[in-house]
Amino acid sequence: MQSRRTAFLVLAQKQQPPSGGVNKGLGILEWTGKVVPQGLLVGGVKEAWKAAWQVMVRELAPQDRSGAYVRQTYAFDAKAQDVVPEPGRYHLYLGNACPWCHRVYLAYVLRGFSKETLGITQLGSDPTKARRGGWIFSRAHPDPVFGAQDLWEVYDRCQPGWTGRCTAPLLVDKIARKIVSNESADIVAILDGLPMPRCSEVLLRPESMAKEIDALCEQVYRDVNNGVYVSGFSTSQVAYDAAQTRLFSTLDMLEERLSRSRFLLGDRFTQADLWLFPTISRFDSVYAGIFRCGRKLVRADYPNLQAWLRDVWQLQVPGSGLQVPDTIDIDAARSSYYGSLFPVNPSGIVAAGPTQADLRLGQAAGRGAPGVAAACHMRVAAAAGA
Repeated sequence: MQSRRTAFLVLAQKQQPPSGGVNKGLGILEWTGKVVPQGLLVGGVKEAWKAAWQVMVRELAPQDRSGAYVRQTYAFDAKAQDVVPEPGRYHLYLGNACPWCHRVYLAYVLRGFSKETLGITQLGSDPTKARRGGWIFSRAHPDPVFGAQDLWEVYDRCQPGWTGRCTAPLLVDKIARKIVSNESADIVAILDGLPMPRCSEVLLRPESMAKEIDALCEQVYRDVNNGVYVSGFSTSQVAYDAAQTRLFSTLDMLEERLSRSRFLLGDRFTQADLWLFPTISRFDSVYAGIFRCGRKLVRADYPNLQAWLRDVWQLQVPGSGLQVPDTIDIDAARSSYYGSLFPVNPSGIVAAGPTQADLRLGQAAGRGAPGVAAACHMRVAAAAGA
């Protein structure tokens, strides 16, 4: 191993240009030009590079036979009825870059949870330091439950000998020392139905609208939430093109829908809006670039989606120490995607923007009052209607 490292350093030193000079790499095309045809050399390197890239992408994102990304299923999926409404008993682990964590954090904020009722820890993202996956703890945000170094250790403490994927979001029971769920949809349902003191009366999935909400959530998940990932992790042109067609067809449909109402299913925020928000808030800054989804941009081509994005960003939960802008640092998320997804961006160079400031999310949306009482379905009203 040491000899390989030495050889690599020697090669790297040879590529350093003289003062004021130009780095021409190893000059392979120059010194092999008379021996090996350029086309043969470039073609061989291209195919070898592509083969290595496909292997790395499949390690990161499993593929079906067409070269399309297939999201893995989750091992822990407790439902709302399995959770005891006991303040301080449970703890959430979330990562800023992750849209599935974001939907959970957004539900947490809109429902008015606090660290006293439901603890929360923000994970760092560094696959070079994590023993499995990419989620780690930092000095600024240590693990208060197990004192773990990374999320794998939390899984292993709760399920000794754990060999599966170590994903976030993660909800754990601190008393039973076990994992409750690592499926974001189930955690959102738990948060939506969990009666805790001093929480808001916001209701994300009113029973009277359940079928309509579920149908739209499924389409948003399939074509938009997961669609950007299928686009970014595709290893074939066919798979990428199919994902892009579905993505922009659905975005066009949502744009038209938002021309007729404040939110996706009328004038009140529902779980369907919560499903869409994490992807749209990252779309221009992250997915348009790194996942090759830039054929249309929210801020340039979808005026109703842009106004809706600002509207959700500005929602206010009275008396809460956390608001919607606290659920995502878009600039940090952009750095994480570009810096951590080595198979997709091997250079590690982070795109300069668009930045969070460029998106002008604080600009007036002009779509309605920002208070959740006016913008969301409320539990008391739903009970009275029943």
